[in-house]
Amino acid sequence: MRILLARPRPDRRSIALQRFMISEPLELEIVAAHLQKRGHTVDVVDLILERRPLKWFVGRNRYDLVGLTGYINHVQVVKQLARDVKAVSPGTLVVVGGVHAEVVPTDFVDPAVDHVLWANGAVTLGEIASGLPAAEAACLPGVWGSGKARPTAAHPRGMLPDRAVTAKYRDRYRCVYHDRCATIKTSYGCPLTCRHCFCAQIAPYEERDLDEVMDELGQVAEPHVLIVDDYFLSRPARIRAFCDALDARGITKRFIAFGRANYVVAHPEDITVLADHGLDALFVGIEPIESGELSDLDAATSVELNVRAARVLEAAGVQCYSTLVTGEDWSREDFDGLAGFLYQLGHPMVTIQPITPLPGTPLYVDVKDRVTLPRSQSERWDMAHLTFQPTALSPRAYYWALLKTYCKTSVNPSQRRYVSSRYGPRAYLRVLRGHLGVAWQYLTLILRPA
Repeated sequence: MRILLARPRPDRRSIALQRFMISEPLELEIVAAHLQKRGHTVDVVDLILERRPLKWFVGRNRYDLVGLTGYINHVQVVKQLARDVKAVSPGTLVVVGGVHAEVVPTDFVDPAVDHVLWANGAVTLGEIASGLPAAEAACLPGVWGSGKARPTAAHPRGMLPDRAVTAKYRDRYRCVYHDRCATIKTSYGCPLTCRHCFCAQIAPYEERDLDEVMDELGQVAEPHVLIVDDYFLSRPARIRAFCDALDARGITKRFIAFGRANYVVAHPEDITVLADHGLDALFVGIEPIESGELSDLDAATSVELNVRAARVLEAAGVQCYSTLVTGEDWSREDFDGLAGFLYQLGHPMVTIQPITPLPGTPLYVDVKDRVTLPRSQSERWDMAHLTFQPTALSPRAYYWALLKTYCKTSVNPSQRRYVSSRYGPRAYLRVLRGHLGVAWQYLTLILRPA
């Protein structure tokens, strides 16, 4: 078969992360490699970076199958892309997969979508591409169907990505201030069961063989590598083994990874070792902070823990990227307290998000009666729009408080000087444009709320 795999561009109304980072579509590169081994011809189109629409590519090449992926804020975009494909080439199969399709497959049900993959995407797509009749393909365990039992999910063991399929885009993949950045996973899933996250809902946690990881790293040309594990800081032995493997292969990269504050505080020596082996920045997930918690830092364990984590990272020379989650009951005093808290962190790059109970998570089940944002407005399920009615502020006032706090802490003069000196004026100006774009979107919400 001739197959096209595409990553969508978010709706222009989404407050999208792509203003600050565009990572390579690793999942599509893994699927492409698997399909190529089965004898198929595969192209990958990254619509975030393409100027031409998807239907131009389909009309030019008349693909037998088009595979689409996306997150919750892409739902309506993906459905429209499927309709565009069918309008140009009615006989082309359209298959949708990805994380959100695995957790909430019903969101992608549409006459233009032939199959939704809810488990074992690469293998299942390979079976569909083998030429199975539509009725037989619909019966595959990995294809969603009403009333079907969810199959046991498995990770793509032994499947290395084919990065050649994204060759024309690679110079534009970046992570915040880190240009020319590749992406890799050293483990799959997460052993934790956080109620606001659906990582543990997909498949069990599993660490990749480090020899295989090093084989993949050895093929990466980019100087920066984003490690997208949900649980990279898992245990000291694994961290030391990773660093030893880098030494044994002579691999020198600058790494960006995700980690938890409690691990950073409990194992500062591991952070030092990682920094010596190229760790340049760490995204530290911060749990939702309760209203009033910031007024007493001594009593607020989670807040104090994150202050300590930021200081450990700063001492090791590792940039701290933080995400702070604000609640529906936050007041002006809470946002003022947040600004005071952030001043303690030195120079972290902070993203401030209103709490978003994602469908498919236990948190959503608990609070769905209080969710006011319609699911049909998927472009607003972007971790930046309000999904609830604030209880202490109006929506306009809440957005204004978010924007004001963000400007006072993340783009203040001291922070601007620090960023420019550490990463250079070019990276600073690029991210500044992203900041201004987000600020404009929030101002639009304040002036013309939907």
